[in-house]
Amino acid sequence: QTQKAKSKLNSLGRFKTWVIVAGILWVAFLGFLIYHSLTFSKIFFVLSAGMIALFNVFAIIVYIQHVVWIRQIDNCESVVDVQQKAAKLQTSTLQIVRILFLQMPFYTTWWFTPQMITSGDLKFWLITIPITMLFTFLSIWLYRNINYKNADKKWFKILFNSPEWTSVAKAIQFVKEIEDYKNDRG
Repeated sequence: QTQKAKSKLNSLGRFKTWVIVAGILWVAFLGFLIYHSLTFSKIFFVLSAGMIALFNVFAIIVYIQHVVWIRQIDNCESVVDVQQKAAKLQTSTLQIVRILFLQMPFYTTWWFTPQMITSGDLKFWLITIPITMLFTFLSIWLYRNINYKNADKKWFKILFNSPEWTSVAKAIQFVKEIEDYKNDRG
């Protein structure tokens, strides 16, 4: 069971490494676009892309930390130590996902222009702004509600049905089975 847990965590480490590489490429691409868009007419694009890039740089740093934690888990460690490290990883995963959802509204503002705001176009104010407000509300709601007490809810299970989350959950389950087995024998 310890080997199964370590195997799940190793596959998670590979997944997170791939996400780190993809994140670095995404941030580099955003940086390139920002650099070539530094004009007043593209101020909303620069600000939106800049905020998205900042959120992703933060996520890359956290994911690097996750990979380090995964590599530090040793099969020779006590069950309690492995459980604590896996729980720390799971908690940190929840936290970074919560934070990453806060970037959602910026995906709705990157195409704004100063002219759109000053022209008073009715479509902009009646369609675009409400959509941005909806994304803002949704991102704040997700930030506030993504936590363990909602783990049994359907929306949470749909949202966290990814290799990142399920690998950690399965590893924790394997470690719990080891602990239960030791407690039954002891």
